Amino acid sequence: MIKKNSMLAKLLRPLLLLFPLLLVACDKPVQESAELTDSQREALEIRVEERWRARIAHDWEKAWEFTSPAYREVFPKHLYVKKFSYTANWELTGLEVTNYDPSAAVASVVVRVMSKPTKQTSAAAKAIGAMPRELHERWILVDSEWWFSANY
Repeated sequence: MIKKNSMLAKLLRPLLLLFPLLLVACDKPVQESAELTDSQREALEIRVEERWRARIAHDWEKAWEFTSPAYREVFPKHLYVKKFSYTANWELTGLEVTNYDPSAAVASVVVRVMSKPTKQTSAAAKAIGAMPRELHERWILVDSEWWFSANY
């Protein structure tokens, strides 16, 4: 037992009083940035544009390469390619990163495209022409690389 007047007690008393504060401070998670850095945002926008260039070219094999590594483990390229048709043409008109969740490393992106059928089968389709569309995509950050999340 430490005597109240001992030198050791005088040294330990302030430490014992500060110990609960240290525990509370250590218990808090590291604050992650809720915003993307400029370089992360730029890298994401480049990946989104590259994926859409592949889609516009109907290069489904190239588009598959932008899906997440976990997705590609489950869905081989030949199955991915079969799920698409060539009935629409697109023109990429814009994209916007709308949200980022740092705890999940997931970014939400709105992609704006003009979409029109490849075959104009009716007078109405010809009259309407290209239609604007907004597509909501999720992109995940894995090992400092952005990947399209095909499952959400």
